[in-house]
Amino acid sequence: MGRRIDLSQTVSEALRSHQERQRQEGHGSELVFPSSVGTPTNSKNLYWRSFKPLLKNAGLPDIKFHELRLTCATIRFMKGQHPKRVQEFLGHTSIAITLDIYSHVIPCMGGDDPMEDALS
Repeated sequence: MGRRIDLSQTVSEALRSHQERQRQEGHGSELVFPSSVGTPTNSKNLYWRSFKPLLKNAGLPDIKFHELRLTCATIRFMKGQHPKRVQEFLGHTSIAITLDIYSHVIPCMGGDDPMEDALS
């Protein structure tokens, strides 16, 4: 089994609702997002058939899944979340890894305002 991830009440409720809809539609899988035949979703299929078209339709830049993780961490830091909490959220084994990757966006560590740079 993987690591524990704390979810907000909103996310927990959305997942429960999704699970209930799956049950009502006759999907017996314990997977959150199974393929149409109930097997684990192939990440390449998900990326090319769903994610990329969603980005295009929304007028967003072409990004990879991993960039969502980087964006999430950056937003958490810019909102002032403590680096230790972000490390735990990301599942990094040490705070050093988190700080090596993200210290430039942590307002109190960079010396500059990251939002000012982003808006320039």
